[in-house]
Order: sequence, then C-alpha cells, then structure tokens
Amino acid sequence: MQRFASAIMTSAAKRVPIPKNGVDYRGKIVLAPMVRSGELPSRLLALHYGADLVWGPETVDRSMIGTTRKVNEALNTIDFTRLSSQGHKDPRPGHKESLIYRLHPEREGGKLIFQIGTSDPERAVQAARIVAGDVAGIDVNAGCPKPFSTSGGMGAALLQTPDKLCSILEALVKEIVPEFEIGISVKIRLLETPERTEALVRKLCATGITGLTIHCRTTPMRPRERAIREQLKMIADICRETGVACLMNGDVENRAQAEQLINEFGVDGAMIATAAETNSSCFRSEADGGLAPWREVVETYVKMTLDVENKWGNTKYLMNHLIPGKQSVFQEVTHSRSYSQLCKILGFENLEVRAKEVDGAIGIT
Repeated sequence: MQRFASAIMTSAAKRVPIPKNGVDYRGKIVLAPMVRSGELPSRLLALHYGADLVWGPETVDRSMIGTTRKVNEALNTIDFTRLSSQGHKDPRPGHKESLIYRLHPEREGGKLIFQIGTSDPERAVQAARIVAGDVAGIDVNAGCPKPFSTSGGMGAALLQTPDKLCSILEALVKEIVPEFEIGISVKIRLLETPERTEALVRKLCATGITGLTIHCRTTPMRPRERAIREQLKMIADICRETGVACLMNGDVENRAQAEQLINEFGVDGAMIATAAETNSSCFRSEADGGLAPWREVVETYVKMTLDVENKWGNTKYLMNHLIPGKQSVFQEVTHSRSYSQLCKILGFENLEVRAKEVDGAIGIT
C-alpha cells in the first residue's frame, strides 16, 4: 500500500483543478460503465464491497433529453422518466412512463459518474444538464465498439473523428463545469499505432477534462483478447504532464492486482469491469476479507434489487453472472419468473415478504 500511495503522490506536480462538486479520480479503483451490469443495484453492490467510484451504464443523449426528473420518496431515489411512445411518433397521454435512469443520492452521492453516449456537442450539453446536478462527474463514452453505439457516430466511432470528440468535451467543459461545478472526463481505446494514440491523448488532455480512462484494447478487440499494456506508461506520462488523472481499464481483476498495476505503469487508478460482473467483492482488499462467497454476494445483491425495485429482467440477467454455472440452483434461477420465485429457490426466506411486495409493485405477480 505504501508503494501504491507513493505512486499516486508522484502525479501531484500538476493537476487540472477539480471543481468543488466533482471528484478526483486519483487513487481510485472504480466500477466500469457496463450496459445492464451498471444499473443502480449493481453500483450499490460495488460500493458495498469497496469500489471508490461507480460509473453508470452508457446513456445516450437522445434518451435523456425530454426526461422528467422525479424524487421517488418511496425508494429514496431520483428517477428520470419519460412517456413511452409505444411506436407512435409522439407520446400519448395515458401511456406508461419509462424509467430511463435511476440513482440513489444517499448511497452513491459524490461517487456516481454519469456516462453519456453522444456524437454532438449541443445534444451532449443538453442531456448532461439534466443530470449534472445529481452526479459527481460526466464521462463521455469514446470507447464502446458495439454497433448500437458506433452506428450513431458515438462510442469508439469518435476515435476516428477526434476533432468532433474534442468539440464535445470542450462544450461540456464550457457549459457544464461552471454551472454545476463537476468535472468532465472521457473513456477511450487504443488506436492502431502508439503514435496515433499519443496524438489523440494530447488533444484530449488539452480540452479541460479532469480525467481520462484508457481501455487497453483497440476497437476491433474483444474482451477475451488479452489487454495491451505496452502504451500505458506513455499515456500516463502525457496525462501527468497536463495534470489530467489517468485510469486504466482492461483485465483488471481485483483491488490487489489494480494496486500492483498502478505502481507498475504509473497510472492514477484502475477500472474493473468483467470481474465485477461475476463477483463485486473483487473491490474488497484482502485485509477487509477479500473475495466473498458467491452466495453472500448474491443475497446482498438481491436485497439491493428489492430496495430499489429493480427491473426483473435486469436482475435475472445479473443472476446469470453472479451464480456460478456449476451450482445446482443455476438452472432453476434461469427459469424463475419473479422475485418471489428467486428468493424461494435460493432459500432467502428473510426476503420473501419484500419480494412479494416488489413483484406486485412492478407488475410481475
């Protein structure tokens, strides 16, 4: 830990100022932005086991624009909702509202980073302004390689249009930082050559951002391919020269390994993705207990899903990651259709009453 702390301190020579409502990424081991695996209960689970910060899932600018911010007093959450159009051009009165984003100000306040999917500076600012008062930072997704993101010029497609990416970041820094006093950051991937990566990182660090996360894979690479770390020191050096915090992402499996990688490559922090999907206690230090048994993690997660009335489909998706496939209950859980069934299968008798209430509340009785 002493070596870890000293590595963080070496980056103190120059720092882009952190706005008063923002957060410094330095010295942090954080939950990566993941579609489906970054919803509210997953974020709460990561924080419970020691994540320093949590990224929400990429949320596209157009989906946030037009939402209504509501305080959900029953759940102690803040919900961003909109009327469903149900295939019509415009929403019609009487249609059910769709929940676009839910956060918990008490349990993740000051630790939640909102990641936006965007390809336009004006839309980025418009969407960010809706949520900026409730989060600790806005992060631009410039690394997602999936077609739903790149087809709209968002995600990793922005790596091929660096001027546009810079204009988005500059617009957010100009409009959002003074008004809400939070930081702006960006998450990218490696480009085809170290020279191109270096040029991009230098341009991004000149936009006024407070943080940059580098996913140590190129756009065509998939998670099963080993992360490329040969460029990390170069990227970390550029960020340090410009005072921008640098996080690394890619094949980071637990806190101990994250601290070792931070020391080895001189980055400021690390982001955990896939390992957190499987067992979020990967954020817990060995001194605090290390990796917890899957059953403990699952029970904690289920309780959190009930606390915030999480969408059943999302909870069931996470069950398929959190419960080892060789466990006898795995198939039963896969075929469950409600929280009540889930708690009965897993033997969580203490949660059955609440499970029945939530089933009724979300309409799956």
